[in-house]
Amino acid sequence: MSTTEHAKQALLKTKFFPYWLDNKAAPEPEPSLKDNISCDLLIVGAGFTGLWAAIHAKEQNPERDVVIIESQCVAIGASGRPAAILSASVVHGLENADRFFPEDIVELERLGKENMDGFRETIEKYEIDCDIEWGGELTVAVGEEGIPDLEREYKLYKEHGHDAHMLSGEEVRAEINSPLFDGGLWSKQRSGTVHPAKLAWGLKRIAKEKGVRIFEYTPLQDSKHLKPGVLVNTPEGSVKANKVLLATNAFAAGSKKIKNRVAAIRDRIVVTEPLTDEQLATIGWKNRQGVYDTRTQLNYMRLTADNRILFGGRLGYFFNNNTDPKADKSADNFVNLVKNFYKTFPTLKDVKFSHAWSGPIGLTTRMAVHYQSYYKGDMVYAGGYSGFGVTATRFGSRIGLAVLDNTGIPETKLKFARTQPNWIPPEPFRWIGAKITMYALDTMDEKGGWRVPWIRLVEKMGFPITQNELG
Repeated sequence: MSTTEHAKQALLKTKFFPYWLDNKAAPEPEPSLKDNISCDLLIVGAGFTGLWAAIHAKEQNPERDVVIIESQCVAIGASGRPAAILSASVVHGLENADRFFPEDIVELERLGKENMDGFRETIEKYEIDCDIEWGGELTVAVGEEGIPDLEREYKLYKEHGHDAHMLSGEEVRAEINSPLFDGGLWSKQRSGTVHPAKLAWGLKRIAKEKGVRIFEYTPLQDSKHLKPGVLVNTPEGSVKANKVLLATNAFAAGSKKIKNRVAAIRDRIVVTEPLTDEQLATIGWKNRQGVYDTRTQLNYMRLTADNRILFGGRLGYFFNNNTDPKADKSADNFVNLVKNFYKTFPTLKDVKFSHAWSGPIGLTTRMAVHYQSYYKGDMVYAGGYSGFGVTATRFGSRIGLAVLDNTGIPETKLKFARTQPNWIPPEPFRWIGAKITMYALDTMDEKGGWRVPWIRLVEKMGFPITQNELG
């Protein structure tokens, strides 16, 4: 049997739906809005950004009347679909901070550590059951050519006070036994893994306990500036709000202008059936780190609480920012990901996959949260985390509220908060460019050639799509 046929066989009984959301613990959705109401603050979107923003707002002022509307149900978007490997960075990692915000990197690192400590404190204070584990982050070199990437990152980690450790090939394989891994960088503190849907459901509970009104299956249809305030219309009601925070990330509701700077790039994930103790023993992984590799089209992986392996990567893009393409709900689009899994863990060649899914990442040219203001500042969009949002959303929502309320806190003076990512070309140029770029990423490590100058050109245009800019 060919490797392709073997991968297809492993996907025969796969459910094409997020493993995280396929859970009996999911809370019942809140009723949809069927009235005309008013509030101090309206939040559009009940993912991590929206839920954290509601909690922040009520903690800052318990009397503030806060409403959330969600087009479907809590965490159905990016918040219920990630690998959920926790990172202390609030701007997509140290290398990204060094590339785009070198003048602010010291402060951003301080804020990132403070944010992670607050993230952990909230989970512990409110007893959120979200399978959180603090095993750290492990970046692994695939081939000797990946080791210089680790060395550059290690230098940054040490400069900024992280508990980071370089591992030899033998040492990294003692942590996770894969023939592909030739070195590693293990950041041990303030990182780990979490069950993202359980986290979102816990945040929903906290928000409700604090008096936030939540309406699910209530999409924003249109909005109008009331000078001051904003009127938001929904299918069966409306909300008159003093301020509006658009926490819609890749879904880009509220204004077509958001799409000029945010692309809904799709990331694909497969999850195995639970491993037996014997299967798990063949790969080790006793410290249960979240793992990234150094390849151009990288893979990432982690363990779940019931010892499944989540394995992700293989970016894709569908025309016109389609955030729910039917074509991404079939086995064919996951075959290459499964083949990479078997190469990574050959001792698990008989493992089957219970779940597979893709989800939209709100990708920008600088891969970090940004803010767009509308209606003379009465409405603000906060999004564009580019795949590192599980912890960064707590920070991004807090600063988004400060921008919306014009409080003037020091964080709003930093470059990331007062500038915008670069403009992204419209369709059909976006789709054509994305297709060429995704193909180049898929094949560059093996074939090189024209792919290297193409990726170099894309990065010079402002799209940091590899871990390190090509020389």
